[in-house]
Amino acid sequence: MYGRDPWGGPLEIAADSATDDDRSRNLQDYDRAALSRPLDETQQSWLLGPGEQKKKRYVDLGCIIVSRKIFIWTVGTILAAGLLAGFITLIVKTVPRHHHKPPPPDNYTLALNKALMFFNAQRSGKLPKHNNVSWRGNSCVNDGKSDSSTLFKDLSGGYYDAGDAIKFNFPQAFAMTMLSWSVIEYKGKFEAAGELNHVKDIIKWGTDYFLKTFNHTADTIDRIVSQVGQGDTTGETDNDHYCWMRPEDIDYDRPVMECHSCSDLAAEMAASLASASIVFKDNKAYSQKLVHGAKTLFKFSRDQRGRYSNGNEAGMFYNSTGYYDEFVWGAAWLYYATGNNSYLQLATHPGIAKNAGAFWGGPYYGVLSWENKLAGAQVLLSRLRLFLSPGYPYEEILKTYHNQTSIFMCSFLPYYTSFNRTRGGMIQLNHGNPQPLQYVVNAAFLATLFSDYMKAADTPGWYCGPRFYSTDILRNFAETQMNYILGKNPRKMSYVVGFGNHYPKHVHHRGASIPKNKVRYNCKGGWKWRDTAKPNPNILVGAMVAGPDKHDGFRDVRSNYNYTEPTLAGNAGLVAALVALSGEKTVGIDKNTIFSAVPPMFPTPPPPPAPWKP
Repeated sequence: MYGRDPWGGPLEIAADSATDDDRSRNLQDYDRAALSRPLDETQQSWLLGPGEQKKKRYVDLGCIIVSRKIFIWTVGTILAAGLLAGFITLIVKTVPRHHHKPPPPDNYTLALNKALMFFNAQRSGKLPKHNNVSWRGNSCVNDGKSDSSTLFKDLSGGYYDAGDAIKFNFPQAFAMTMLSWSVIEYKGKFEAAGELNHVKDIIKWGTDYFLKTFNHTADTIDRIVSQVGQGDTTGETDNDHYCWMRPEDIDYDRPVMECHSCSDLAAEMAASLASASIVFKDNKAYSQKLVHGAKTLFKFSRDQRGRYSNGNEAGMFYNSTGYYDEFVWGAAWLYYATGNNSYLQLATHPGIAKNAGAFWGGPYYGVLSWENKLAGAQVLLSRLRLFLSPGYPYEEILKTYHNQTSIFMCSFLPYYTSFNRTRGGMIQLNHGNPQPLQYVVNAAFLATLFSDYMKAADTPGWYCGPRFYSTDILRNFAETQMNYILGKNPRKMSYVVGFGNHYPKHVHHRGASIPKNKVRYNCKGGWKWRDTAKPNPNILVGAMVAGPDKHDGFRDVRSNYNYTEPTLAGNAGLVAALVALSGEKTVGIDKNTIFSAVPPMFPTPPPPPAPWKP
């Protein structure tokens, strides 16, 4: 019987009868035979059993095979980088930080904070808890109720005009329009100054009052309130000019004056509500209420033609010489608020533009005020041409407005003689007449705004005749004038109360001049506070007084309102100019918000030329 020899040869199995010695000799022969032959790898593995495996030189990652050495280095590098990053983070978190303080606010921002406080001091009616003027309280809460002749029984609220307690709606509406315009253009700057909510509260206090002065829910009206209070001093009747009393102590009757044909007032109130509707566009319900009221007022202004100050005492204080400038102004704001082309057609109507004085000059051409809004309307409509360029049929008049704006901007520059300047550098926009600062601040605002318009339109400047001036020239003009107001003048006096160390102490203002000492002074009892040489016991923070004379002179005397009385309209222009100049010069206007309601422009092609005739 044979079996297979694992060493390579046949194996013969001997018979069982073989002896042990024979078997031993045979095995020795087999061992010598095996040792004389080489073993292959398989045989060696059988003989030696499992041995050490060779180390693999590669690592299989599933999607890729990489060198073992590279893999180890890569993993090690990642772990080291992670440890280093963690160590650096730990150091950054634990080491004390040195915070860089933001730069201090500039003078324009500081003055802006104060200028807005003046409106808090002028509030009428039941005051909000956050009014922040310690010496003011609720006053004249029964306005309207005490006059049986009027249909409007709740006329509380609104603002007192100046140093008295009369509510003149004409300049008050202009003031609210100017504030809204400044917010629309410079919302970011108000926010940076921490005053956005404050200025919006101020505007809403005014617009809430205006909504009480006519039937704002109707589409057609026949009357509006023009004034609350009386200022005629020809007799000795107790009224808001004859008496010198704190508004909180007033006990005499306050008549309500209405008008039935007052295009100028109604169009200005429409402008104030329309511009405010853009400010409050995020509050849809309130914004729509303002738009509806503006439409109603503007329709009334067009249907019932007339000057609001014709034949009444308003002509003694705030006389209006015409209403076509308010038509252009109001229509422009209603176009921006609604996007309705009918308002743009009216604002660019050649006949209305002509009657507003857009095609001729005059001594006050380019001077924006509560009385004449043409300059403001021309700047406002130049904006439309610069950024949207609506083309035909509006282009001709828009181009005229734009050109006229460029011309009166030239008149502000010191290289031309349209307006004189005092030796201290103040431009005399009212040609040496009293109370000049209200006109100066409006011009500073328009100049800065038009400069920012050109920058936003990538226009480096404009021409005055053959000479080209950069946009910086306009800003320099505005800064020079505002610096004069804030103290850089021959008297080194700030004409904004509370700003700087040297400012008027005898402001013509009833509430500021009478102490809040739990003593009620009657109509004539307050005269002693009017006539005293002592400074006002209450500081009317932020009030811009009427200003110096044409020789840079100023008399800090309470009895002379031509020097020391502040007004709503004046302070509104002050706020607008200050916010325009405040903060970083690189921060310009909000280019698009005013166009929120304006639909896409698809200019109408002009009509073909008339057939040729020989």
